[in-house]
Amino acid sequence: MSTERKTDRLSERYERIVDQLAELFVKTDDPTARMATAVAILHHKMPHYFWTGFYRLLDGDLVVGPYQGPLACSVLKAPEGVCWAGMNTGATVVVPDVAAFPGHVACDSRSQSEIVVPVRNRAGEFVGVLDVDSTKPDAFGEADIVGLERIVTMIHTA
Repeated sequence: MSTERKTDRLSERYERIVDQLAELFVKTDDPTARMATAVAILHHKMPHYFWTGFYRLLDGDLVVGPYQGPLACSVLKAPEGVCWAGMNTGATVVVPDVAAFPGHVACDSRSQSEIVVPVRNRAGEFVGVLDVDSTKPDAFGEADIVGLERIVTMIHTA
């Protein structure tokens, strides 16, 4: 299957997930409940995901929130790692090879690639990140960026 066709299929999958989350999010505007719901759906519907979760900014640290996958690092201290790179730049960070990322925090040695999407609250302030790891190198591309950025914006909207 061509790369373009795989990207199209992945984009379509994200569209279906966005639609499903929109229906589910009508039931609550609580960000933690929305995070848990998004993580559950993403983790089980995306075959290239190994660890899927949120880290919340609390008292200057990134503290693990709702997640699925193997045991997570509980607290990520600034400024190390991909999650802090996302927080510090305010932009999505895609790492094709975590071993090549300076200061990478390895919570599980099986992770090979990672994508981090910053999360903003209703006031536009950064409040955390969505972090997804894969056991495959170079697992995340443009469809993942677009899909996950859309989903993250839904967490704090009414």
